[in-house]
Amino acid sequence: MNDTLVTLVGNAATGVEFRETATGGMARFRFAVTPRRWDREKQLWTDGHTSFFTVWAWRTLALNLSGSVSVGEPLVVHGRLKVREEEREGQRRTFVDIEAVAVGHDLTRGTAAFRRVMRAEPALTARVGSVDGAGAPAEPEDVAGPGGPDGSGGSDGSRRGRSTDRQKAAKELASVP
Repeated sequence: MNDTLVTLVGNAATGVEFRETATGGMARFRFAVTPRRWDREKQLWTDGHTSFFTVWAWRTLALNLSGSVSVGEPLVVHGRLKVREEEREGQRRTFVDIEAVAVGHDLTRGTAAFRRVMRAEPALTARVGSVDGAGAPAEPEDVAGPGGPDGSGGSDGSRRGRSTDRQKAAKELASVP
């Protein structure tokens, strides 16, 4: 398959919207990219036209984005370029999306502290009562991650407190075009 891979440097224009799907987590946010150019006549840097992209992420990347990215933060996004056209209210509109492969903070504009996500063994998260242990994984109770012990995911550091908030957000996200 021939995909067009791009790397963009810009800022998160909206918060990350996260929801659970049948195949895992899904997240999206708007991303603003503004080129800067040296104006020889004025002898200073000027901003060009800002382009906006919708960044989509799946599974683990989606979950990690939801716990790591806030509005206005400088990011580097690497992924597949997708251009689509739709007709809304009688007008043809073009949308440019990025299906993210990797997203990180732009360290030329600040510092970051990386925290590795702990993965549970499948046998530990298998559904109770399954014969072969291959049942659907249970919600991990003490796995550190984006909602881990730093308190961002709930009062006890578990991800359980966030599931109802995510379910509410998923319903709201489903209604957004």
